Amino acid sequence: MKVVIGHLYADLMNIYGDRGNIIALTRRAQWAGVEVEVRNLALGQTLDPREYDILFVGGGQDREQSLIADDLQKVKGGSIVEAVEDGAVVLAVCGGYQLLGKYFKTGEDVVLPGIGLFDAWTVAGNRRCIGDAVVECSFTGERRTLVGFENHSGKTYLGPAARPIGKVLHGFGNNAEDGFEGAVYKNAYGTYLHGSILPKNAWLTDHLIASALRRRYGQNIVLPPVDAGLEERAHRAVIARIRGRGKMNTGAI
Repeated sequence: MKVVIGHLYADLMNIYGDRGNIIALTRRAQWAGVEVEVRNLALGQTLDPREYDILFVGGGQDREQSLIADDLQKVKGGSIVEAVEDGAVVLAVCGGYQLLGKYFKTGEDVVLPGIGLFDAWTVAGNRRCIGDAVVECSFTGERRTLVGFENHSGKTYLGPAARPIGKVLHGFGNNAEDGFEGAVYKNAYGTYLHGSILPKNAWLTDHLIASALRRRYGQNIVLPPVDAGLEERAHRAVIARIRGRGKMNTGAI
């Protein structure tokens, strides 16, 4: 089996180590016996939604976001939406997450249009949301946690057609108001978690790979188990550090 990963705007949207997500996807797929091809998709390059199994876009500053916003509108946006509607996997982090929503309104009142994949919109806030984050999730049918590091001033709000990735146990999440983090639509996931998110959350990495394989090869595909001992220790270390400060919300696991 093989997965083709499209890394969108790798030269522009790669702050806080987001490229590590591509490394995690590649390595864990290969360790499970899956061939991997990574293709970088820069400004101006079109994409065939039938060719890609996983699409990834990381975070960037306002200047980079303005560049890719134009490219998403004119070149790639329609193909990304088409791919997701056909079951492709998408992971979008921070600035990439914002532009896969309806729009991002900057601190200078400039509105950067999004592609509307997520029923969500973002406005610049006057508070920096920065630090470790822990999120409780159940979208796979099991109760799990995601850990990561967030650093954003944008405040994202979800409409009725989007559901959050999970409940914030520690940190700020989408807007530091409603207690939720991220957005999910079909096999597309938007999140504010850097860190990178996938190396410390092997279960999510495997979920994305398995979802991509099932779309390509059939729903009976089961990803072979791959050791995640190191990743689990890194995951637990973040939670232990927060617990040690006595700052984990009630109900944390």
